[in-house]
Amino acid sequence: MTITSKSNSARKELNSSQIMEIARAEDVQHIQLQFVDLHGRPKQMTVHVDMLDKVLNNEIMLDGSSIAGFRSIETSDMFFFPDKATFQVLPWTQGGKKAARLICDIYNPDGTPFEGCPRNNLKRILKKASDLGYVFNVGPELEFFLFKKDGKGNVTMDTHDAAGYYDLAPDDLAEDVRSRITEVLESLGFNIEASHHEVAEGQHEIDFQYGDALMTADNVVNFKIVTRKIASDYGLHATFMPKPIFGINGSGMHCNQSLGDLDGNNTFLDEKAEYQLSQKSLYYIGGLLKYIREFAVVTNPLVNSYKRLIPGYEAPVYIAWSPSNRSALIRVPAKRGKSTRIELRSPDPSCNPYLAFAVMLTAGLKGIEDKIAPPAPTQVNIYDMNEAERLEHSILSLPGSLYEALEEFKKSDLAKEALGEHIYNEFIKAKTREWDEYRTYVSAWEVDKYLQRF
Repeated sequence: MTITSKSNSARKELNSSQIMEIARAEDVQHIQLQFVDLHGRPKQMTVHVDMLDKVLNNEIMLDGSSIAGFRSIETSDMFFFPDKATFQVLPWTQGGKKAARLICDIYNPDGTPFEGCPRNNLKRILKKASDLGYVFNVGPELEFFLFKKDGKGNVTMDTHDAAGYYDLAPDDLAEDVRSRITEVLESLGFNIEASHHEVAEGQHEIDFQYGDALMTADNVVNFKIVTRKIASDYGLHATFMPKPIFGINGSGMHCNQSLGDLDGNNTFLDEKAEYQLSQKSLYYIGGLLKYIREFAVVTNPLVNSYKRLIPGYEAPVYIAWSPSNRSALIRVPAKRGKSTRIELRSPDPSCNPYLAFAVMLTAGLKGIEDKIAPPAPTQVNIYDMNEAERLEHSILSLPGSLYEALEEFKKSDLAKEALGEHIYNEFIKAKTREWDEYRTYVSAWEVDKYLQRF
């Protein structure tokens, strides 16, 4: 793979003629049609540039029965509907030939949006917010680990370095890797705000600027694609698994979020109120806190997610909020003005961002609609409280396992509203299978613990 340095602007409003003209001018040979499955895993069909007119006329088909959470074999025909605002010439070549990318929504043969497409579903929820006069802005902070590969290209459990939080070279061996990831992301239109080594050995974070939820969800998916591509170029493997190593911190995806009005004003700001937080922002927090256990399986979707969400490793376990306290599930970063926002700290980077943003927004809007006042903010370190003290302050915990989170999800009308019946039911099926596989699997820990003793 050859990386070029040509810059692309994000979200240009292009029509079909302009896209065809750019493709010819840039000598693009391949068009990549990208989408995600139920789990947020990126998928792609590549067609020759000669098919671009058919692509832009929504004539390219896919087999939905082969995609997790989509269709059965009896009703498998589906169509790519590319979002023309996502057209970009990619800053790398495959075999010396240029490619361009279009992010697509998936549609039914009758021309209606497929209800199981995660991107379609997020657009549906954003339309509800827009009808209420809101624009949902999100700024995620993705953490990831870099692991070495062996001589055969297999991924090992050896971290790329043993550095820690904000360390620099020579302890931080990944400065060049992060710089290269940043360079490629910027060429794809990302506005990178910061990058640094995280707390755990081999762990890193690159922060990009917030934006509207649909563009941000697209960016999360492409952030993962680029990070893994560049890591592979350096002979490394980048993983967004929440807790790859026992005994050290796992990886989160803290989600900074706010609601703007249709004129661009931040509705979470009230300079005259306590903490300068508007009543709407407090109700939004109240909604998140009330429903977090019901949608935790979406923001933390793996068996492994709940090995991160345990006390002692800086993970947010306790359902509380604070103006500044990082031990609370929700905190309010210090910046005000247009930057006024709340930060939900529990999501992890394995989640499907389209689904995660949909459930968070639905819960927040429900808080505003029902005027759900949050409890008093927590000013003390919750990690230092014992169980009796937490109960005294009515501080509950997040689910402790995928099974517990799934049981909450199964009872949730809010989750069904946020995801739609198709995705809701398919998600339950998929996570039930995952839990059953996990609970029946005999692990190395069990063999080491019991084989010789009993």
